[in-house]
Amino acid sequence: MKKITKSILKKAFPKRPKNKYFKKYDFGLLVVIGGSDFYSGSPALNAMAAFAAGVGMVRILAPKRAADIIASFSPNLAAYPLEGKWLEKKHVSILLEMTKSAQMVAEDKVAVVIGGGLGRSPETQEAILEYLKEIDVPVVVDADAIYALSKGKEIIPKKKFVFTPHAYEFFVLTGRKVYQIPLKEQIQIVKEEAEKLKTIILLKGMPDVISDGNKVSLCYAGTPYMAVGGTGDTLAGICGALLARKVDPFLAAKAAAYLNARAGEIAAEKLKDSLTATDVIEAIPEVLKEI
Repeated sequence: MKKITKSILKKAFPKRPKNKYFKKYDFGLLVVIGGSDFYSGSPALNAMAAFAAGVGMVRILAPKRAADIIASFSPNLAAYPLEGKWLEKKHVSILLEMTKSAQMVAEDKVAVVIGGGLGRSPETQEAILEYLKEIDVPVVVDADAIYALSKGKEIIPKKKFVFTPHAYEFFVLTGRKVYQIPLKEQIQIVKEEAEKLKTIILLKGMPDVISDGNKVSLCYAGTPYMAVGGTGDTLAGICGALLARKVDPFLAAKAAAYLNARAGEIAAEKLKDSLTATDVIEAIPEVLKEI
């Protein structure tokens, strides 16, 4: 069991050679699938955090109202509108086509973040599961996508997934309670479930507990002022950026946990109770300067 320190960032963010020409897709293309008629913020936060963490390009796939709102936030954000108010099974073929297109364009330096703001209606949950069954790229599974996979756990061991649950989402996925129990027990449970599912789990908490089923790492960075909507979305976006850049998934999970938490610490020094998720994103460059 290891405590994560800022040295993890040197492994995840190697220096770019100055005399070499790069194109944006050399640093990955992240596909973000999220949002609904009511929720538009989550996929936008995923994308903005991913850009701050160095991904080359992000494509957001969201129901029309969410996509239109997201596209208005920044010229950096490319949002593809899906017809309707929420994700439906009719959209799965589009998601698969867009993912395949991303793989071709970025020469397989592709990852997906899915779940934020999608909702838990039966059809949306079925669409998420159907999509995830068909793809073979690294995926950050967050929020509503965790609920979907709790009904289809048999596919998890065959996939390149990183789960980012809070305590209740962990319970939904595994049926085991980790909220307000001793850390030693938390660590053991997370390790056991990661081993059982043959996946990587990043349990958000204080500390974050990250396991690949064999090893466990703890991230003690962070601040109580991060207890605000959207900071989990920034974590998922950072992790997705690293996966798209072909960083090893376990390393990506550990580095994302530290980078997100340290950015939160920096933002909280100035803002305390006024901290929001976008403040965390704005502090990410300051953390990367520390490498």
